[in-house]
Amino acid sequence: MKEESASPERESAPAKHPEDHRLRMVNRTMKLYRNESHALIETLHAVQESFGYLEEGVLKHVAATLRVPLSRVYAVATFYSSFTLKPPGEHTCVICLGTACYIGGSGAILGDIRKKVGIASGETTPDGKVSLLVARCLGSCGLAPAGVFDGEVSGKLNVDTVLEKIGRWR
Repeated sequence: MKEESASPERESAPAKHPEDHRLRMVNRTMKLYRNESHALIETLHAVQESFGYLEEGVLKHVAATLRVPLSRVYAVATFYSSFTLKPPGEHTCVICLGTACYIGGSGAILGDIRKKVGIASGETTPDGKVSLLVARCLGSCGLAPAGVFDGEVSGKLNVDTVLEKIGRWR
C-alpha cells in the first residue's frame, strides 16, 4: 500500500519515466544511503546536479522515498545557498562578494547588472538566457574582483567587462 501512495508523487516529477537517467541518479543516491532520512542533503545535491535545480515534483519524490516531511525537504533546500528552486538560465554569472572582491568593486558591479540587465542575485533574465548568482568567496582573492562565467573564473573585473560578457549571451 505504501508503494501506491508514493506513486502519484513520482508521477508528478518531470522525469515520469523510471528510465530517465536524471531520476535514476537521484534514486541511486538514496539507495546508497538505504533510503534513510540522513541522506537528505546528499540527495538534494544529486537532484541539483541531475536536474539543474530542485524541481517540486522531484522534491516530493525525495520526501516520500526518504520518509521525511516535505516541509523538512524545503527547509533544507532553502537554508543552503548552494540549492536553487528555480530553473537556471542557459548561462550563469557568479559574482564574488568576498572581502577582497567587495573592496575591489563587486558590489558596484552587481548594482550595475541590476540596473542595466534588470536582474538581481538569484534571478534569471525573462528570456531565460542568464542567471545571476553571488558567492561569498571564490578563493581567487588575488584576482579581485572575481566572477565565474559558465564555470570559467575571471578576475580583475569591472562593470564594462561583466556587462560585455553578459551581453554576448543575450
